[in-house]
Amino acid sequence: MAEITRKELILSLISSGEAPRLRELDLSGLDMHGLSLSRADLEGANLAGADLSGALLDQARLNRANLTGANLSGAQLSGAQLHQATLVSARLVAADLTKASFQEADVTGADFTDAVTHGTVFTKAKGR
Repeated sequence: MAEITRKELILSLISSGEAPRLRELDLSGLDMHGLSLSRADLEGANLAGADLSGALLDQARLNRANLTGANLSGAQLSGAQLHQATLVSARLVAADLTKASFQEADVTGADFTDAVTHGTVFTKAKGR
């Protein structure tokens, strides 16, 4: 369960300006659909089961983040870094992954149906 609510997260994003720092937070199961998290630092965050559908995550840092079972359908992740992230059974249906980097990520069972993967890097990714 998330340690903060959607309302608290939105208030934090408003006050943080550009490139919000959300490292290592437990955001598991949180409804974050449609939020603007472009350039956010979510390194090591627990986003397991979170709803990030339609979220703007362009150039976000999600290195070592746990996105197990997360819904990223329709999310914008262009230029995002997901090095060593765990995306087991994550949904990335119709997500924009242009130039995103999944180096050494675990994407076992992830659904990339209709995802845009121009220039996407999957070097040493597990399950791809």
